[in-house]
Amino acid sequence: MKRGAWMGAAWAAVGVLLAAGCATTADQVDADALRTRAAALFGTVQSAPAQDVGQPAAVLGRALFWDKRLSLDGKTACASCHAREDWSADRRALSINARGQPTTLHSQPMFMAQDQVALRWYGDRKDGANQAERSITGSMGFDNVGQMIGVLKANGYEGAFRGAFPSAAEPLSGNHYAQALAAYQRTLRTPAPFDAFLRGDTKAISPSAMAGLQKFMDFGCAGCHSGALVGGGSFQKFGIVKDYWLATGSKTIDAGRFVATKLEADRYIYRVPMLRNVAKTAPYFHDGSVATLDRAVRVMAEVQLGRTLSDEDVADLTAFLETLTGSPPDHYAPPR
Repeated sequence: MKRGAWMGAAWAAVGVLLAAGCATTADQVDADALRTRAAALFGTVQSAPAQDVGQPAAVLGRALFWDKRLSLDGKTACASCHAREDWSADRRALSINARGQPTTLHSQPMFMAQDQVALRWYGDRKDGANQAERSITGSMGFDNVGQMIGVLKANGYEGAFRGAFPSAAEPLSGNHYAQALAAYQRTLRTPAPFDAFLRGDTKAISPSAMAGLQKFMDFGCAGCHSGALVGGGSFQKFGIVKDYWLATGSKTIDAGRFVATKLEADRYIYRVPMLRNVAKTAPYFHDGSVATLDRAVRVMAEVQLGRTLSDEDVADLTAFLETLTGSPPDHYAPPR
């Protein structure tokens, strides 16, 4: 999306909102018509094939992801900020890195993250490998990549790297470390009841969730949160009709992508987060300033659409968002 194009999309969404008229109640939803409409805006996800999960690079990446020894303090792994019990997110507003310092922004979910247009709130990492390599001197705490290589050798990883990258002159490298982590992370997929509904199973989601899905589209939420991940595909301003911090109660006002690009057009712009598993990944927003999903729904309606939701609207929208929850993959755990 071109810079500034978010404004046209946002106001188009507001136009849909105003045209929607009276809100639909759960007993008024036509499931087949709803499915047809939703299929044009969203998409489904599937579990990763077994051959992808078992490829040597992904198997190596799994070991690297969960190994706390591969950090400056010997106590921090990638998984430390992406816990299984938090559906690959972090229940803390800010994570703590291997130097004992808080991260700048709230840690986002790992599941299916690489399907997004870019990674991190600012979109300043092009893909999972880019993020993983940068994490060596970031969350892992090392001064340089060479320190990580030394730790990998000391912990017996050379053979696994040769097996994963057999044709490379130097199998054990920062680049291959990053590639292995990205290969593993690409296998972390979580199909959910919403996918079953889109594929034809009307009973997969409740009447309230169907009403919520219809409202999600009618109110304009799908103007930004569309596609198979229900978001993650564009950059948008947070706070279109009202400054976000007035609704979130954020203690610090973050400038969004402006921090990374220094371009005024990027002030308060963020990569739109995907909503897959959102019911399990509190707290919400870039600073973890909102603790509950129902309040996050109200904040989004208020600052993006200028709408105050009824309790019924919030309940229905939340019911729909809960249908985006899938089970953590079995291999999202330390290797045995």
